[in-house]
Amino acid sequence: MSRCLATAVLVFGATLAGCAPLPTDDGRTGTADLLAARGHDLGAADGDATVAPLLAALRERPLTASDAVHLALLNNPDMQAEYASLGFAAAEVYEAGRMANPVLSASVLFPDAGGEANQVGFGLAQNFTDVLLLRSRSRLAEGEYARTRELIGAKALTLAADTEAAHIRVVGSWQLIAMREAVAKAATASAELAQRFHAAGNIGRLELALQQAAASEAHLDVLQARAELGAARSALNGLMGLAPSEDCWRVVDRLPVPLAAENTVPELLQRADANRLDLAAARREVTLLADALGVTRSFRLLGDVELGVETERETDRSRITGPTLGLELPLFDHGHGRVARAQASLQRAEAQLRALEIDIGNAVQRSAADVAAAKARADHYRESLIPLREEIVARTQREVNFMLADQFQLLFVKQQEYAAYQGYLEAVRDYWLARVELGRAVGAALPHATHESSHGDRP
Repeated sequence: MSRCLATAVLVFGATLAGCAPLPTDDGRTGTADLLAARGHDLGAADGDATVAPLLAALRERPLTASDAVHLALLNNPDMQAEYASLGFAAAEVYEAGRMANPVLSASVLFPDAGGEANQVGFGLAQNFTDVLLLRSRSRLAEGEYARTRELIGAKALTLAADTEAAHIRVVGSWQLIAMREAVAKAATASAELAQRFHAAGNIGRLELALQQAAASEAHLDVLQARAELGAARSALNGLMGLAPSEDCWRVVDRLPVPLAAENTVPELLQRADANRLDLAAARREVTLLADALGVTRSFRLLGDVELGVETERETDRSRITGPTLGLELPLFDHGHGRVARAQASLQRAEAQLRALEIDIGNAVQRSAADVAAAKARADHYRESLIPLREEIVARTQREVNFMLADQFQLLFVKQQEYAAYQGYLEAVRDYWLARVELGRAVGAALPHATHESSHGDRP
């Protein structure tokens, strides 16, 4: 009977332990599925096998925003560290699905009478509380594993938004450099003309100084734009996980015009509710804590319960064998503290979930307003100010041809025209950056949110 009991304890424990294998997936596949459902398809989960051909392709064609995001998600070292952290959650799933190891005990007692044999005893005990809580622990650990994957997916989406914004800044910086160089060229021409007029005695020193100062300021604007480009390019290179020696990519040379139509705020709020992975993780945490509270309440009086078998060889060399039972009696600790902690954890998670829902709703509304404002500015530049500036330049040119205006006036209105172009480019850049922030608030790529361009590229 005793041998049957010992065998039953060991076989039962081994059977339960075999039901909880270590998760073989490191989380990349599951995270990639979450990202693909939100507009960022990574393809194969093996990053090393994908990065090399992508880098090789970027030497032959301009770097698009989708290329930059794809490379960042696969190659960014901080993202790799986040993927690695799933190993901890996988270990928790493995350990939660297995019983504690049985405890083998042995004892030897030496008799004080001569001729008597030593008393030898062996015992094998298994904590039976693990058996009762095994399914609950496994369920909670698997839920935590899924929650960890969602949190890592949320961080990946944050990285994607940061990378897309950095790409927009690089392209926008190229456009601003080109426009500021045009302004500087016009200002320099005006200063050179003023120098000739001053040498001929047609204008005074004050007018010459004003023209030269304007040219100097325009040149400073060019230097500032180039510095901004260097900073933006370095930031994008780092987000993509590339070393300075790998900064050999180029980008398209302009951003497209704003989209004709945008999603409404109710539509965006609905998408955010369905797509925000941090929101999904917060909701899962509330569910898990509610489940854990129920388990704690149900088993609050349950302490350690040990079942086992023990055998002893007496001093007369006879052997006695039988089962053992160890039971923790809930005389002083009734588990109220554990229940209170579980309740407090649930209440805190519910409050944090509510705060996150409010923050997301406000972020979506604020970002949608920023997109609308930037679009309105860009449209006003394109439809009103720029045509007016172009008309002023054309009419001033005709007056110069008929000697009704001088070259200084023509150069001045030309600079104003370039300034209007520059304002438009900045408004377009701000529009696409605002859409990135809106996509970040929604938790997924926005419909028709592509800003790839086929208008050439910059080295």
